[in-house]
Formats: sequence, C-alpha cells, structure tokens
Amino acid sequence: MPTPVRVWDLPTRMFHWALVACVIGLVISGYRGGAAMEWHARIGYAVLTLLLFRIVWGFVGGRWSRFGSFIYSPRSVMNYLRGQAHPDHLVGHNPLGAGSVFAMIVVLLAQVGTGLIGDDEISFTGPLNKFVESSQGLAATWYHKRVGQWLILGLVALHICAVLYYLWKRNDNLIKPMIDGDKALESPAAASRDDLGSRVAALVIFGLCAGCVTWVVKLGS
Repeated sequence: MPTPVRVWDLPTRMFHWALVACVIGLVISGYRGGAAMEWHARIGYAVLTLLLFRIVWGFVGGRWSRFGSFIYSPRSVMNYLRGQAHPDHLVGHNPLGAGSVFAMIVVLLAQVGTGLIGDDEISFTGPLNKFVESSQGLAATWYHKRVGQWLILGLVALHICAVLYYLWKRNDNLIKPMIDGDKALESPAAASRDDLGSRVAALVIFGLCAGCVTWVVKLGS
C-alpha cells in the first residue's frame, strides 16, 4: 500500500511557486514596457534572491531538495530512459527533471545577470551597467531580449508538457507533492527534514540572500 513520504520541504515548495509567480510577472512587465520596466527590474531582483536561496538550499535543505540527491551519472540517465529506473528516480527529481532544474537555474542566472548590466537605450539601464563597456551592455541587452527570454519560455513550456505527460500517461501527479510536500510511494524512502528548525534556517538564508542582492543593486547607485 502506498505510503506518504515528505519529499518537498516547505521552503522548496515556496521557492517553486514564488519563482513561477515571478516568471509570469517578468513576462507581463517585459512585454508592457514603459513604466512597467521598473517593476520588471524589481521582480528580476526577487528572482536573483530566489535563485541564490535555492543554490544554498541545494546544499543544506531537505533530503530531496539537495543537489546531491539528483545529480545523476550518464549511465543512470540512460537506464532511466530505457525504463530501468533506480528507486531514487521515483522519489525526488528523476534524471530528466533534474536536467530541467539545473538548466532553469543557469538560464535564469544568465537572464538576471544580463539584466543587471544591460542598457536598452530606451527605458531601462541595469544598476551595474556603469561597470561594463557600452558595447558589453548592449550585447547583454541583445542576449536578454533575443535569446534569454526565449530560452526561459522554452524551458517553461517543456516543464509544463513534462508535468502533463507524467500526469496523463504515467498517472504520476507531480503537482500535488509540490503543494502539500508529500508523495505516495510504494517502497520505503527517507523523508526530507521539514520542521520548524529547518524552516527558520531557510528564512534566515533567504534574508541573507535578499541582503546580498540589495547590496549588489546599490553598487550602481
């Protein structure tokens, strides 16, 4: 009989849904342009804070939120694709989901980084633009608008399609555990720590990350 196991701790779940909201906000504000670019920048700073938090939490967070739990060898990935899944593949991120997580972190970091130094010569100049050459700022803006945003939208589309595929074809609901934290498993598995202590630690880490981002942004003032 399936047994519920705490897979995703509360900080990881809050990170996930906060990032979803921020990406939606970035798309809307980016396409509106004009005065909305001020909010675009603020949301971008929030995304950077979230990403820094997730990177730290990937080392100290709950069992299945740690990077060590979903860094897979090429052989493990191939076995998964052949239908020879390791038991761990069925608990946290499977090899394909792990690749999506790492790709999203890298692409979003690049998008935020180019936003910080970019200059569209119209309505927005990144707070760190003064530290780079004009040509570099323009190149960053080109990437931000012409490459980065499409990579993000592509990854989001792939993520949604994957979630729907697992839901409809494999009868594996990946959304529910990211809401309540628990996943019903056929085999016993270690649970992620998700108590008051870990949640307070996450809050402290998030505050420190927010402070770092604030400091970086103020460097350009």
